[in-house]
Amino acid sequence: MAQRFDRIDRLRAVALLWMTVYHLCFDLNHFGLIRQDMLVDPFWTTQRTAIVSLFLFTAGLSQAVALHQGQGWPRFWRRWAQVAGAALLVSLGSWLVFPKSFIYFGVLHGIAVMLVIARLTAGCGRWLWPLGALALALPWFAPWAMAQWPALAVFNERGPNVLGFISQKPFTEDYVPLLPWLGVVWWGLASGRWVLAHRPGWLGGSGQGGAVGRGMATWGRWSLSYYLLHQPVLMGLIGGAVWLWR
Repeated sequence: MAQRFDRIDRLRAVALLWMTVYHLCFDLNHFGLIRQDMLVDPFWTTQRTAIVSLFLFTAGLSQAVALHQGQGWPRFWRRWAQVAGAALLVSLGSWLVFPKSFIYFGVLHGIAVMLVIARLTAGCGRWLWPLGALALALPWFAPWAMAQWPALAVFNERGPNVLGFISQKPFTEDYVPLLPWLGVVWWGLASGRWVLAHRPGWLGGSGQGGAVGRGMATWGRWSLSYYLLHQPVLMGLIGGAVWLWR
């Protein structure tokens, strides 16, 4: 059995906890129990960016571990199918709740595509660092480029906008395009490969960190299932409470 690195799982659990608090506030706002502009207020948008970055960085770290342990393509595709299937469920569920702004390329959709790219480019070695920086920087040039060459505005349309080279953000509940987020995955992959080669002890083995640490690590291992279930449960509980109260 491949070795588990608890510190990666705990890092993923931190992202899950942060995401849960964020979505709790989102749901309270959705049902009118609080009033927050979560799409514009920097307090909320900065948190969303940090949460997504943490998820994608750990996805890159995990790919580094999988490659280091000799994971073959068949096992990769089995895990990938789980992520892709979960992404389709998110699209379906969000369409039922938010038909005008359903999620067609959110974090799971992005991860499904970026994992394949990360796997294919893992051999780039140190070039992953500048590639990641380029991916992070390119979206900043999109508005200027589209002003110079209006034909590039096609990248703002649904479909091409999954690339992320846009000047207008789409109206959707979650949007995690390849640019700039592929850069975070590449940096996670590069960091993981360096740590495994030079400081493997930083990642820690399994069963360390006391009861809380082991609990967080276990939570992090079930991140995909938790991601799919937490929001329906939160919305159901809050919506049910609002219905009973009123």
